[in-house]
Amino acid sequence: MTSSAAPAAAACPARKPIAAGLGCRVPGLFARLNYRFGQFVGRSVFFMTMNVRTVRPEAAEREGGYVLACTHLSHLDPICVGIIAQRKVDWMSRVEFFRRRIVAAYLWSVDAFPVNRFAVTARSIRTAIARAAAGRVVGIFPEGGVTIGDDSACRGGPIKRGACVVAQRAGVPIIPCVILGTHKLNQPLPWIPYRRGNLWVIFGKPVEARRDLPRRAARFEMAEALRQQFKALYEELRATHAVPDDEVP
Repeated sequence: MTSSAAPAAAACPARKPIAAGLGCRVPGLFARLNYRFGQFVGRSVFFMTMNVRTVRPEAAEREGGYVLACTHLSHLDPICVGIIAQRKVDWMSRVEFFRRRIVAAYLWSVDAFPVNRFAVTARSIRTAIARAAAGRVVGIFPEGGVTIGDDSACRGGPIKRGACVVAQRAGVPIIPCVILGTHKLNQPLPWIPYRRGNLWVIFGKPVEARRDLPRRAARFEMAEALRQQFKALYEELRATHAVPDDEVP
């Protein structure tokens, strides 16, 4: 999502202090209005179609910048989390989604930015750091893609440490989030009124940036704390709302 710093600053005067490295393609006000309009439409649809059960939503409404780290069972996860969470989330999204012009135009218009999962992603990391440090919420999927079964972070599967790099360098916490039920939203039945679909969302305690350790050690410590939280949140969500394990792919 990048152009040169000077055009970015000119195009986005509302975000001038953090324009460099943000990959800003649209004026800040337009992006916020577009995001809120999409959120309004999504919530209207959810009101008619979904049973949404949320645990600790206030954890995602904290002030200041942070990294929102989510589990990933479906490509619809960022849409659903964005509809449920009150604060605007700038999602780090797969570069593949930006290869279709219509999809790319929408992603740019809501401040999402691309990441190449199979190469060095310095530009994406810099963008995420700049936004989080500026007080924004940056959404990242530490699993690196849709992951199910024993490989899922819900069940203790491995995660990548990019979210920890961003949090550490920006000096912001990571808020873990587990969302269940999105894998069934590719079928038509959950979208038929009234409230046939089920979504379960839980937000965890902050994983604080570790400034007391060397960078590499801090990233490993934060990643392990995040991985353990994903497992614990999954079990808590299942226990709280009687979600059977076989309900999750």
